[in-house]
Amino acid sequence: MEHRSQADRDAMTVEIGFAVLTGALLAGAAFVVVCAPALLLAPGGGVGPGLLAAATVVAALVFIGRVVDVLWRFGRRTTEREVDGRVPVLPDQPSQPGRTNPDS
Repeated sequence: MEHRSQADRDAMTVEIGFAVLTGALLAGAAFVVVCAPALLLAPGGGVGPGLLAAATVVAALVFIGRVVDVLWRFGRRTTEREVDGRVPVLPDQPSQPGRTNPDS
């Protein structure tokens, strides 16, 4: 088991928070989208228990899907260093047109 630096642990904490927050926002939006037609078009303005159950299931699936997607991409980004099967070669210095000396 590898030891992670404080920066790695902080990055994972931020990524988990981002995944949960965006998942909750998208789940809430999905819930509203599923329930909105019944609220707007129903004569009594009420939502039936079947529609509430369906909206809850859709919201839960959206939340879980978002959290898994964000964390899956974060995990792949930190573990895979290869691009197209090759290890990327990073330049020694960022491209600076007109400058040839790193100290200039």
